[in-house]
Amino acid sequence: MSSDALARARRGIGSGIAFVVTGPSGAGKTSVIERAMEALEGLAFSVSHTTRAIRDCETDGEDYVFVSEETFAELVQAGAFIEHAEFSSARYGTSFEQLERAFAGGNDVILNIEVQGAANVRARGLGAHPSIQVFLAPSSLDRLAERLRKRGTDDEAKIAERISVAEREMACLQDFDYLVINDDLDDAVEELCTIIRAERLRIRTG
Repeated sequence: MSSDALARARRGIGSGIAFVVTGPSGAGKTSVIERAMEALEGLAFSVSHTTRAIRDCETDGEDYVFVSEETFAELVQAGAFIEHAEFSSARYGTSFEQLERAFAGGNDVILNIEVQGAANVRARGLGAHPSIQVFLAPSSLDRLAERLRKRGTDDEAKIAERISVAEREMACLQDFDYLVINDDLDDAVEELCTIIRAERLRIRTG
């Protein structure tokens, strides 16, 4: 049995950890999370709902559950979301169903959510599941702008809007448990993996 599997077994099924990874749009959260999940056992991904348009590189149900504004509003009304937030004219939400599905079998769970959504999770909590919050960002707003331009999905006006939002988001760093700087993908992945390993070994008495 691997050390990660042993740590999960000692905690017991049903007490999985939620690793909330957030940060500015374009910080590279998806790439870092995917690599970390390849490197570590026992991690499941909670797929968020969103009303934004699907990108060419994305798969519905794997990257996000893409829904209409009407469907999203119905889910909010039904109390389907643990957290939901609006970012850059689109809505995002984490459903109870997706999270419990990800926790099934004693896995730990990674959530890729917006900064406002992470704040909602902190305020609400996840019951028996500890929530570890990781803020991932490049070392500067200039690097972020460069990355957004290379992505090629936004015009200059939209990039300027995202940078303005990112500046406000980065002012909330003190609310998070960890900061990971993603200027080098390999380094950022290893840092996130180190955080996950350490939290799996933490002795929790409450």
